[in-house]
Amino acid sequence: MNQLPNGEHRSYCPTLYPALRAAEDRHFWFRARNLIIAELVKQITADLRPGYGVLEVGCGTGNVLRVLEEVCPEGVVVGMDLFAEGLQYARERTSCALVQGDINLPPFDRQFHLIGAFDLLEHLPDDVQVLRNLHRMLVPGGTLLVTGPAHPTLWSYFDEASHHCRRYRPAELKKKLIRTGYRVEYMTQYMASLFPLVLVGRWLAGGGDRGASGDVERMRDLASRELRVIPLVNSVLTWLLNKEIRMVARRRKVPIGTSLLAIARKDGGSSK
Repeated sequence: MNQLPNGEHRSYCPTLYPALRAAEDRHFWFRARNLIIAELVKQITADLRPGYGVLEVGCGTGNVLRVLEEVCPEGVVVGMDLFAEGLQYARERTSCALVQGDINLPPFDRQFHLIGAFDLLEHLPDDVQVLRNLHRMLVPGGTLLVTGPAHPTLWSYFDEASHHCRRYRPAELKKKLIRTGYRVEYMTQYMASLFPLVLVGRWLAGGGDRGASGDVERMRDLASRELRVIPLVNSVLTWLLNKEIRMVARRRKVPIGTSLLAIARKDGGSSK
């Protein structure tokens, strides 16, 4: 389902944006990820001089971009996405610069002090080349902040419907970051509270095998159900994930989780 007629991989389907936009403000997963990103970005940018550059690649609907704009008041924040449909939503949420562009042909003549790639790499067939591209776009000493889905064993209908190419083992992501020139300062799994729920729930729903993809519409329906906001469930999981947010903010390692996070530095001097 992720192949275009010419055989290329479809990195994302813009028709998914409305459902995402409707869920992001209230859904526990998006809220927890935003809080974690906000805490770490504040740490990363604390000592940077005013005017520092921040780029989010694959900014989509602007859900994280608005957080970056809020926590980087002295920075120049830019959002980039391949799809105009996502940027239309992002414009409703942010006042920062928005650019439609392909990460393999980045349209910038400047480098950035911080680049965020939040649940992006898993959509792209050649993630190693993308990491190299991002490395070139960082100033010496600049930081890449990455999140993505963890554990191939959790592969399911959700990954198929989301046009993922992979889920990452921690060692795999770290190896790719080092291979492309980064020094990994911090890496952790997170969303630990969700791990048993996802493991059991997605397998019961028929998810656990790439070869058992099933009907495209059925997979999309199953994935869309995970974006529903069920008040009691949402409140309980929000409470549980708040404990993890404090751990990650102190840069402690969470031993298990459905997602990965990495802070990686481009060597070569101070980014200030």
